[in-house]
Amino acid sequence: MHELGITRNIVAIVAEAARGRKVSRVTLEIGALAGVMADAIAFCFEAVALGSPLEGAALQINEIPGCAACNICGAAFAAATLFTPCACGARHLTWLAGQELNIKSMEIL
Repeated sequence: MHELGITRNIVAIVAEAARGRKVSRVTLEIGALAGVMADAIAFCFEAVALGSPLEGAALQINEIPGCAACNICGAAFAAATLFTPCACGARHLTWLAGQELNIKSMEIL
């Protein structure tokens, strides 16, 4: 489960930015096409945060749907997977959204 390692990195980054102050909330953005299971991040967060400034912090995860633009016809469309073709059949795409994994914000007490 690579989400455990990702969660450890998230906690470390936020703890460093908090500079020892107590963190009450962390907001993440996770794209539907990022290859990261948001539920697994949520499951790991509480255990990984123990003993850190994030202990007891609320975790909010905003899931970003996949979106691509076709390089052939120019259409923008929702993409459920990285293999979703454009309605015109083309697979030459520019990804607009859905591959994110961002620490959007943190709230400090």
